[in-house]
Amino acid sequence: MSSINFQIYALNNNDFTYLFSLSDTELTKLNATKITVDENPGYPCRISLEDAKIGEAIIALPYIHHEVNSPYRSSGPIFIRDKCLPASLAINEIPAVLNNRLLSLRAYNKQSMMIDALITDGKDVKKMIINLLANNKIEYIHIHNANPGCYSCRVERIFE
Repeated sequence: MSSINFQIYALNNNDFTYLFSLSDTELTKLNATKITVDENPGYPCRISLEDAKIGEAIIALPYIHHEVNSPYRSSGPIFIRDKCLPASLAINEIPAVLNNRLLSLRAYNKQSMMIDALITDGKDVKKMIINLLANNKIEYIHIHNANPGCYSCRVERIFE
């Protein structure tokens, strides 16, 4: 049996940098808002895959994280930090931001249909990703913070 490898992907900062130059009124028109971070952990950035620091300005906004032609097309709130670098993770690396959260893993096939899902403690997320990817019908996984339901990141199977 060959080992199962995966890659976790954050969102691209180039898709969001313009938001930090917008006024509060312009952000409101986009259903977005600036927030000053008042607790850590508490505001996980979907670009850096790190928790924002206390006092840091972030933007909360709605985001279509599963833009597909299936019943599972989805959107939800995300937090982004200004001038942060996108997470660049090694194969099979789990970002620390996932370790201390209750997570929802949603597994999809080639047709973008959810074919499995589970809730796990963050400390077990790597094992759960590998268990899900053992099903060859699963193409990718979305990880969400289970309690608030916010999208976190995407996991893709690495074929060798």
